[in-house]
Amino acid sequence: MSVYFVTGIGTEIGKTFIAAILIEALNADYWKPVQAGDLQNSDTDKVRALISNNSSVFHEETYNLTEPMSPHAAAKIDDVEINIDQISIPETSNNLIIEGCGGLMVPLNDKHLVIDLIQKLNCEVVLVSQNYLGSINHTLLSIDGLKSRSIPVKGIIFNGETNQESEDFILKYSGYNCLGRVFHENDISKETILKYTSQFSESFNL
Repeated sequence: MSVYFVTGIGTEIGKTFIAAILIEALNADYWKPVQAGDLQNSDTDKVRALISNNSSVFHEETYNLTEPMSPHAAAKIDDVEINIDQISIPETSNNLIIEGCGGLMVPLNDKHLVIDLIQKLNCEVVLVSQNYLGSINHTLLSIDGLKSRSIPVKGIIFNGETNQESEDFILKYSGYNCLGRVFHENDISKETILKYTSQFSESFNL
């Protein structure tokens, strides 16, 4: 069993889209430990609707917060304190994709960030980058954060229009592998997910 934590260089980077692709490619389970807002159409609901196989299990969130904001702030509104010691990887014999909330430095409470949760769960990271003005800086900051904690990284997935100069520099600086490239379309369907599965099956040596 392999466990991968999908995180991004910021919010709205395409983590949920990519998580769905990886679930289909790896025939994996899905788990989002902390959901903040959009509880009637959560990321778990969105991913479930995009998966074609019948074997993936969608594990229950540890924390469901009502407000679409940073988890530490949303938790205060709901009169909840997020305790990362209460967040444990669900039992499964299947591969598992874990989706984080926002980027690495998003606060979960007054002491802990998403990167602390990744370190606590002790799993390998898939870093999602997106090409836009300033994304090199955001990606390299994320890379340095992961390296400073000695967190293992499976590789980087680039989302959006290809910018070869940016991608080449990021890969050379980091020493990480490029696992693949996707283009986040406006209307994502099961067919959209399926067209990427062979690319990522090869990247993960399946």
